[in-house]
Amino acid sequence: MKKNFIRIIPKLDIKNGQLIKGINLEGLRILGDPFKFAQHYYKSLADEICYIDNVATLYGTNNLSSFISRTASNIFIPLSVGGGIRTIDDIERMLKSGADKVCINSAAVNNINFLKKATRIFGSSTITVMIEYVKIGKKYFISTSTGRDLENINPLDWAKKVEDFGAGEIFLTSINNEGIKMGFDIKVIKEISKNVRIPVIAHGGAGTPQHIYEVIKNSNVSGVALSSILHYDIAHIFKYQRSGIGNFSYLDNLKKKIKPANNLLKIKKFLKKKGLNVRV
Repeated sequence: MKKNFIRIIPKLDIKNGQLIKGINLEGLRILGDPFKFAQHYYKSLADEICYIDNVATLYGTNNLSSFISRTASNIFIPLSVGGGIRTIDDIERMLKSGADKVCINSAAVNNINFLKKATRIFGSSTITVMIEYVKIGKKYFISTSTGRDLENINPLDWAKKVEDFGAGEIFLTSINNEGIKMGFDIKVIKEISKNVRIPVIAHGGAGTPQHIYEVIKNSNVSGVALSSILHYDIAHIFKYQRSGIGNFSYLDNLKKKIKPANNLLKIKKFLKKKGLNVRV
């Protein structure tokens, strides 16, 4: 697949109305109001915004409608949303709230025909399948429920299958690499992105702009989703209000004198200077 411009996509995980971030999808820290982060990324030339309700599948709910409506009214780039989307009505509600795409994971694993039905009704370009995978020993598994449950399915096999059932895009996360900021799992990303025809978004592992460059240069991804490398560097610039839910100690201890080092626009300019086709 010939590459167009590479999308750089901030991924915002939300729990109880707060932006959160962890390591290997666990050990979650509260970072503040997700809308403020989304606004900042929009002004920094993000190509898309991705909202994920981190506990929706666990609790059987999805509470992102208000976030979507507020964001879609103020931020004019594509918006994708996921977490707890299990029915056609769920998809319709998210789209009516202002989402451009929905991301599904558990629903497709539990019933692959749901994916086929969804793409038939809403179109493939509207449906992204999130593949979260983990390596244990020498074997790979895919995961549902934000890393809580493992399925004995190889991620490449699953990528090919969801493509066959109509998925318009794959959002690929290495749980082993997620949040540790030591680089992407390029081997698996390369294998999957070169063996499917639909766009693949790489997520999990970015700690430096060089990491982002390397995964783009050495695979066939259409975009890269970023979390830690963006969120931690700007969390201190926003005022936050305690909700009474969650641990705010990380925010309390942030040194406010630290200036952002890896903001989104700087990352995109770095990639452009390296010769990559990004929007700046």
